[in-house]
Amino acid sequence: MSGKDSVTNAAMRIGIDLGGTKIEALAIDRNGVELARYRVDTPRDDYRATIDAMAGLVHRIEQETGHVGTVGAGIPGSISGKTGLVKNANSVWLNGQPLHRDLSAALVREVRVANDANCLAISEATDGAAAGKRLVFGVILGTGCGGGVAINGHVHAGPNGVGGEWGHNPLPWQQPDEYPGPVCYCGKRGCMEMWVSGTGVALDYKESTGKDRTTREILADFEAGDAEAAAVVERLEDRLARGLAQVINILDPDAIVVGGGLSKAKHLYESIPKRLAAYVFGGEADTPILPAKYGDSSGVRGAAWLWPAIDDRKDD
Repeated sequence: MSGKDSVTNAAMRIGIDLGGTKIEALAIDRNGVELARYRVDTPRDDYRATIDAMAGLVHRIEQETGHVGTVGAGIPGSISGKTGLVKNANSVWLNGQPLHRDLSAALVREVRVANDANCLAISEATDGAAAGKRLVFGVILGTGCGGGVAINGHVHAGPNGVGGEWGHNPLPWQQPDEYPGPVCYCGKRGCMEMWVSGTGVALDYKESTGKDRTTREILADFEAGDAEAAAVVERLEDRLARGLAQVINILDPDAIVVGGGLSKAKHLYESIPKRLAAYVFGGEADTPILPAKYGDSSGVRGAAWLWPAIDDRKDD
């Protein structure tokens, strides 16, 4: 069956995941079935080229399928409710830009934009690892560290657009040798992002051993029984447990879903739940910690799901 035939009489949603190194676009039908997918390199430090690349992916998908879809985009930041401009993006060339307006103009339709971690939470709450859960906290552990909240399958961004941004809270219950912590790109010190992201793991290894290793190499060394890597992973697990305990103390979500490169480390799903009770208020921690069902595709799928089911009924 061709892509065009597969979406006949069905609403098509298109999601865009704007990352620091790549931009991915994906189309799904109303049942979440994938129809088309493309990706291109992100034009770093070039805002206008970034908008053009995002719009180009949408046009390519629509040409292949023969249908015009709704469009949602996940970005590594948020849209300010005051200015309508991007803020808090670690892809810093996006900050201060009217991305929502410019992409909508380029595509001649409304585009819904949300933080990429919120998109992960929506994806996993809709038809992923936490499908059917009322309150889902989504965690991205990649080059950076993000978080997002989905309530009944919808984004909870809050009036400041920072709902779920645990990555820029300080590491809780710091040990003396952890204070004040590394400097974060946001200008503060000791943010969770600098402890539990891929960047943070590599930095910890460098400072403790004097050697440069990628996070992937460190995890491989850990699996092979290397003592130096094991010490780094031990600290990572404890820091993750502390940070997630703080989230549980505030939100008490029905599930925590983890995406990003570090989410592939299977031992985290055995170790973290065992550590949580020591930090959660009351000494009880039954919150499921789950790997994202759709892995690296959760963000782009969640961007597509920014248009909820009610819009299908409007199209019928």
